[in-house]
Amino acid sequence: MAGSSKLPKLPLALVASGKVREIYEIDSATLLFVATDRISAYDVIMKNNIPEKGALLTSISDFWFNFLGTQHPDERTHFVQYGLPKNLHDFEDSYGRRSMQVTNLRMLPIEAIVRGYLTGSAWKEYQAKGTVHGIELPAGLQESQEIPGGPLYTPSTKAEAGKNDENIHPREAVKIIAAAFGEEHAEHYADSIESLATRFYEDARDHASENGIIIADTKFEFGISDKEPEMVYLGDEVLTPDSSRFWPKATYKVGQSQDSYDKQYLRDWLVENGLKGVEGVTIPDKVAQKTRDKYVEAYEALTGEKWKGGGAWGQTQ
Repeated sequence: MAGSSKLPKLPLALVASGKVREIYEIDSATLLFVATDRISAYDVIMKNNIPEKGALLTSISDFWFNFLGTQHPDERTHFVQYGLPKNLHDFEDSYGRRSMQVTNLRMLPIEAIVRGYLTGSAWKEYQAKGTVHGIELPAGLQESQEIPGGPLYTPSTKAEAGKNDENIHPREAVKIIAAAFGEEHAEHYADSIESLATRFYEDARDHASENGIIIADTKFEFGISDKEPEMVYLGDEVLTPDSSRFWPKATYKVGQSQDSYDKQYLRDWLVENGLKGVEGVTIPDKVAQKTRDKYVEAYEALTGEKWKGGGAWGQTQ
């Protein structure tokens, strides 16, 4: 079930290849984002794939870009179109549902994390210091508890390949942006990222909650266009199970870890089997299928549509 075959080669220049995504140049202003079926956990890529993962994540991003665009019509995103350009029709079966066309941006060097619930690294820091990214929180909070006073903006650095991101206090974001982009717009960019990320999270949180899902936290990325250097664009993938923690409301309980729709199932399996951070791990078919099924559940709950994968469009060739 969990294959490791590669997609056919596209007749485009490959700009970048990440853990789970390939980026191609369509033209100087437009890129093609391709989500593969690869999966990573604890900064390590698994040896085999999750069937239909790329198509599922891209379809979820497509939903959220359209949703947020409706909620915030005056804000900018890099999203241009779901799917391939017309001149690449011959690659539709392999790439169609796993691809999206986006505006070529200069990406800001900040991971814009928004946390609505106390979990993951935030919970560990809170247990040790009573803080999250250096922000003091009330005493006596429990694991998975909703953070009092509303969601926290808790950015991190964007580490180079092979290195880990570093959690930072929101005030440090200005210095990091200034070092990469100059001081003229650094404070404006940092403030815009915080404001946009928080508002986008709140709207997504409310929609998901109405459909039985808790978005415990999520990560956004933002960039700027040389044509509008004062505007901050939402980029990357958006509110997917790979960039967020999704919990089912029906089983949510404060004071413990939660069931999830994201790759936490895979993370837990790795930890239980002493494989956290180990290279070259092959995922058992049962674990791969369960991970894929959780992505499908998230897609169907969020979009209100039945997943129509299973044909050539959704498979790794």
